[in-house]
Amino acid sequence: MKTLQHHIGGSWTDSRSETFLDLVNPATEETIGRLPAGCADDVDDAVGAAVAAQTSWSSLSVADRTARIESWADRIAEHAGELAELECREMGKPVGLGRSFIEAGTAGLKAAASQALSYPFEKTVDLPGGSQTRIIRRPLGVAAVVIPWNFPVPMVLGALGPLLAAGNTVVVKPSERTPLATARLFELLDLPDGVVNLVLGDARSGQPLVAHGQVELVHFTGSVTTGQQVGAETGRLLHRSILELGGKDPVIVDADVDVAATAGAVAFGAFVNTGQICTSMERIYVHQDVADEFIDALAAAAETYTMGNGFDDGTMLGPLVNEQQRQIVHDHVTDALAGGASLRTGGQLPDGTGFFYPATVLTDVDDSMLVMTEETFGPVAPVSVVSSFDEGLERASNSTYGLAATVYSNDPEHIAAASRIPAGVVWVNQWQGGGPESIYEPARSSGMGATGSTASFDAATRPVSVHIAPPPDTPAEAPTSSATEPATASSAQ
Repeated sequence: MKTLQHHIGGSWTDSRSETFLDLVNPATEETIGRLPAGCADDVDDAVGAAVAAQTSWSSLSVADRTARIESWADRIAEHAGELAELECREMGKPVGLGRSFIEAGTAGLKAAASQALSYPFEKTVDLPGGSQTRIIRRPLGVAAVVIPWNFPVPMVLGALGPLLAAGNTVVVKPSERTPLATARLFELLDLPDGVVNLVLGDARSGQPLVAHGQVELVHFTGSVTTGQQVGAETGRLLHRSILELGGKDPVIVDADVDVAATAGAVAFGAFVNTGQICTSMERIYVHQDVADEFIDALAAAAETYTMGNGFDDGTMLGPLVNEQQRQIVHDHVTDALAGGASLRTGGQLPDGTGFFYPATVLTDVDDSMLVMTEETFGPVAPVSVVSSFDEGLERASNSTYGLAATVYSNDPEHIAAASRIPAGVVWVNQWQGGGPESIYEPARSSGMGATGSTASFDAATRPVSVHIAPPPDTPAEAPTSSATEPATASSAQ
């Protein structure tokens, strides 16, 4: 059983706290490691190392920084299978699925870093009369990246590219539930000492990190409640935060779709990673003309999602991350059934070891139920039948969340109307995806701060304008000592 350490200034470092947390495999319920709970002194050490490294890192050319980041990304990609196995041990994700996301994450890290080569870190604007304005975007300094447990490696990689390529140094704080794969990233680290640092633990390290006076930006992904606390703390310090928080993402299924294909796509969007994705499909509004056929096909698809250990071939649903999360999921299902919903498949707590929950399809739900109002974060697909696309659009838009949404339709007018859903990302006829120029910002309680493409570099830098006028033809004549009396405060106003 391994005891993990922080990685600070290029060295593996014991915590200054003597308190440790157990790490549990959610498929077997076995304790597989220990990690320090963390403390403010650990955070001070990590931020200090990042501060010390930042000047030399930012003094490198953009091309040099990009090359170093891309080299590290290549090294991570070579170990994608090993990292996926670690993610499986600590949070249950099937190995094949985990590997695909990690490979996508390394590609994304390289792509984000390479965008720095064309980003305008400096530009000059010529003005009338021979004046110029130089607009310089400088790195903020030290950034904190605080990530949740559902995609440990990809989320670190997704945040780091623009921050590092822009010249910032970083302190990474993973979830206390999933530190193994993130720690392995630091064993593979191929950057100068102190450029990226790792602090483990729970809120005992997370809270002092986001409140640290030398952390200029906090990139946080997690729950709405914790995100609000992070935003309040960074606001108090007048520091920046990027917050990607919870979602209750809607899906609209129009009357003119290929029902079988759409049901299969929705099943994947609702059940992949056991529903533990911020953009999982959690509210499904299907047109009445295809509702019966769609629900039958969705229930049949759900029954193909086999539960099991993520190391086993054929497993499509690993466990939920812990018993607490499984109970939240089951409570949402129980609340819906008590309110009149119908259970088409799943919905039962399985016997045996591990925090498993079956792919579940509910019908006859209404928008007052927990399963339609609060983030479930589990393999549950609640379906509500609507009389028209417009009704689906209205109900999809009626939420306190605004992370993402998906629309399946062949109607050009309905496709155009999809953009009216208040969400950071709207997908049409495909869940997930988007080009390298995509920029989004969560709406409502799902967060704040635009990211993607140039927006990520805007967030990672601070603009400074330097105005340069031509020198005067003749020096200004200095006043003599008797020319005027010193101005009083009132006369100077």
